[in-house]
Amino acid sequence: MAEAIYVGGLLVATPRLDDPNFRRSVVLILEHDRTGGTLGVVLNRPSDVSVLQVLPVWDDLVTGPAVLFQGGPVQTDSALALAAVPSGGEPLGWRRLHAATPAVSRLGTVDLDAPPEILAGEIAQMRIFAGYAGWNSGQLEEEIREGAWYVVEADPADTFYDDPGSLWRAVLRRQPGELAFVATCPDDPSQN
Repeated sequence: MAEAIYVGGLLVATPRLDDPNFRRSVVLILEHDRTGGTLGVVLNRPSDVSVLQVLPVWDDLVTGPAVLFQGGPVQTDSALALAAVPSGGEPLGWRRLHAATPAVSRLGTVDLDAPPEILAGEIAQMRIFAGYAGWNSGQLEEEIREGAWYVVEADPADTFYDDPGSLWRAVLRRQPGELAFVATCPDDPSQN
């Protein structure tokens, strides 16, 4: 399964993963290099901090909820934005993810130092993440072997899911076979 790590794929925390940074998280892989490591953002951790408080010039362009998302435990004082474009174009201030998967073919990162006006009519959806998730070379593969993560295909709606708190269950529920049953796992397994 470790070979399945790819840009645009999802890492879904297994019920066994109890690290508070990643418990029941869904991580979109943004970069993966066997020798350099892996970088992604947690899609289902909205914070209580509004975009208006931190990056007010981008508030009108973000897709609700209009809050910063906790992208991961690395560099939490920096921001990373993802946006989807409605067409195949590549607007200024936006860089396409290097992924061949149809689910993320219109997804890219936004240069938050660029003037928002240049992207205002060019993007369809956008979210801003404080921090990111990162793994050194071989570290993620080892975590997958240990049973901490499922690697599954992304759906185009995952990055901007309406109810981020239910994304973990929704992603698992749509998986084939027995993996779909994991979605019914209670938060506290002793309650089963």
